[in-house]
Amino acid sequence: MLEPTKILITGASGFIGSFLCEEALKQQMSVWAGVRSTSSRKWLQNEWLQFQTLDMANRDVLHSQLSHFKENHGKWDIVIHAAGATKCLNPEDFDTNNYDCTMNLVEELKELNMIPKMFVYMSSLSVLGPIKEERKVQRKSLGAETDEDDKAAAAPGVYEPMRATDEPQPNTAYATSKSKSENYLKCLGYEFPYVIFRPTGVYGPRERDYFLQFKSIKNHVDFSVGFKPQELTFVYVQDLVGAIFTAVNKVLTEGIEQINHKIYHVSDGNIYSSRQFSNLIQKELGVGNVLHIKAPLFVLRIVCAISEWFAGVRGTVSTLNSDKYKILSQRNWNCDIEPMIEELGYKPQWDLERGVKETAAWYKSHGWLK
Repeated sequence: MLEPTKILITGASGFIGSFLCEEALKQQMSVWAGVRSTSSRKWLQNEWLQFQTLDMANRDVLHSQLSHFKENHGKWDIVIHAAGATKCLNPEDFDTNNYDCTMNLVEELKELNMIPKMFVYMSSLSVLGPIKEERKVQRKSLGAETDEDDKAAAAPGVYEPMRATDEPQPNTAYATSKSKSENYLKCLGYEFPYVIFRPTGVYGPRERDYFLQFKSIKNHVDFSVGFKPQELTFVYVQDLVGAIFTAVNKVLTEGIEQINHKIYHVSDGNIYSSRQFSNLIQKELGVGNVLHIKAPLFVLRIVCAISEWFAGVRGTVSTLNSDKYKILSQRNWNCDIEPMIEELGYKPQWDLERGVKETAAWYKSHGWLK
C-alpha cells in the first residue's frame, strides 16, 4: 500500500494557510502545519494535523528543526510556502519575513538533501506594480457625466491584463520583498523544482482586510478613492487553494517537468469595479441607504500618512499606511489567468457574487458582523 503524500504548509495558522491544510487533509495527505512557536492554532483544530515548529528567521535553529524531522520522517514530498508578512512596523521587516525566511528555508532543504518534488511559493500580483495603466480603449460614448466606476463596469477590459511574463515593477516594501524572493528562486536552476502563484486580492471566511469593507457597509458607508477607471480582480480563497492543489496533483501524477519554474496568476477570471463589489456586499448584508463616498487620491494619501504616524507613535501596525495607499490607488489589477486554465487545467468555481454570498454568511454566523 502506498504511503500518503507528505506535505508541509508553512504559514498554516494564517488565512490562506489554514484552508490549504484543510484541503490537504481532504485529499488524505499526511499534513504538517508549519507554524511559529507563538502562532495561534485557532483554525488548526483537526486531530489529523501534525505540527512542525519552524524558526525560519534563525537558520541555525531551522537547521536543527529540519534535521530532527528528517531523522524521524525523511523529507516532505511537497512544500507549500505560504508564510510571510503583509503588515510590518518597519519596512525592512518585510525583507526579513518574506525574503530572508524564504531563502533560509530553501537553503536548508538543499543542504539537508530534503528537496521536495515541488516547492510552491505564494507570491502576490502586487509584485508587478502599477504597470499597464494606460487605457486600452477610449470610452467617450459612455458619456462624460457617467461615474468612472460605472464606466468600468460597462466596458471592462480598458487596461491590458498583467501577464506572468511582464517585468515586475514593485512599488511597495511588501511587493519588493516578494519580488526578491521570486528572483532568488529563479536563480536556483532546474534542480530545485518550484512553482510560483501570484494571487490577486484573496477574500473569504476568516479574512480580515476585506472584512473592514463589509463592516463599513454594515454601518451604511462605502468609501472609494480616485476618479480614473479602476479595474479590480478577486479570487475566493477556495479557488486559490483549488489551483494550487491542481498543480500539486499534476506533479504527483505526471512529474514536475511541464510546470517547473512556472508562474501563475490567480483570479476568478472577471473584472469588477469598486461599486460592483460594494453593491454585492450591501445585497448580502441586506443594508439599505448606503452612503457612497468617492474621494480624491490626495485625501487617501493624507489619511494613510496620519494613520501610519499614529501607529508609529503607539508602536503598532496600521492597516492604512504608505504601502496601502499605493495598493488602493493602483488602477489596473486586471491579470491573465489563461496559463492557469490551459496548463494546470483549473477553472475558477467562485465568481464574486457567489464568493461574497458565502463570505457574508460566514461573517454573520461567526458573529463578526453584529
